[in-house]
Amino acid sequence: MLLVTGGAGFIGSNVVAALNEAGRSDVAVCDLLGTDGKWRNLAKRQLVDIVPPAELLAWLKDRKLDAVIHLGAISETTATDGDLVIETNFRLSMRLLDWCTANAVPFVYASSAATYGDGAAGFDDDASLPALKKLRPMNLYGWSKQLFDLAVAERAARGDKLPPQWAGLKFFNVFGPNEYHKGSMMSVLARRFDDVRAGRTVQLFKSHREGIADGDQRRDFIYVDDVVRVIMWLLATPSVSGLFNVGTGKARSFKDLILAAYAALGSEPNIEYIDMPEAIRGSYQYFTQSKVDRLHRAGYNGGFTTLEDAVKAYVGDYLDRLDRFR
Repeated sequence: MLLVTGGAGFIGSNVVAALNEAGRSDVAVCDLLGTDGKWRNLAKRQLVDIVPPAELLAWLKDRKLDAVIHLGAISETTATDGDLVIETNFRLSMRLLDWCTANAVPFVYASSAATYGDGAAGFDDDASLPALKKLRPMNLYGWSKQLFDLAVAERAARGDKLPPQWAGLKFFNVFGPNEYHKGSMMSVLARRFDDVRAGRTVQLFKSHREGIADGDQRRDFIYVDDVVRVIMWLLATPSVSGLFNVGTGKARSFKDLILAAYAALGSEPNIEYIDMPEAIRGSYQYFTQSKVDRLHRAGYNGGFTTLEDAVKAYVGDYLDRLDRFR
């Protein structure tokens, strides 16, 4: 049996779909479905159990698992409840790490590019303690992920016992099907698609930095299928452990992203640039781009989908259909 925490969420439900498609029906999900329709992310899946997070440790007792894919977290970068975020993102992760260590179960977990903060220290997935300690996350979510990365890295540096395979994945700007429950944390493409399709004006932020054009703020956008491929490769390659960036290694602009959606629909662009709110101007990130050398050196050669191809697939297979779910 495989356990996917956060399995009803965006990336988690796509992992569950890939596992089902690979012939694995012995998948348990740990998540809360709530009342906002998140269950639809799993409506086409076959599962052996859906475990509430509060019952997870009791559920794990005497359980035998092939692997734990730990994607469950409070992932809002705007979260403010420090106690809840630390309990969910750090302390539960520590308990799962201890369980996987004690039971010799492979452990793949979600870190985040939010650990890099404003990017002043670069975007290098160096897992050494000195390198990690230089990072300054800008929000509570990023800090909670950084705390766990540090805890794992310290155990590795000391030669302490760890799971037979452990891998932390620093996801960059992931977009794709089943992100619809995320509200303001959805990708710009998912949030703006209905406007694109209806011919309404799509608003993007002006640039307030010299030398950067309006809409040319850049992110390392990665399609969720590519993220899932990396996770599936890790599960099939138990000799690989470490901390890895998961991005394309190519920064693209928000303007590129929206223009690709217009191109996918064959319609004329209608973009308006508006002032960025004063409250976020000082802390707004103008550029993120992963370094993926370590992932490639570890043997991953699955490649990454270009932005245009990814947007075309997302629009054609999901966003422009009545049923948008994978």
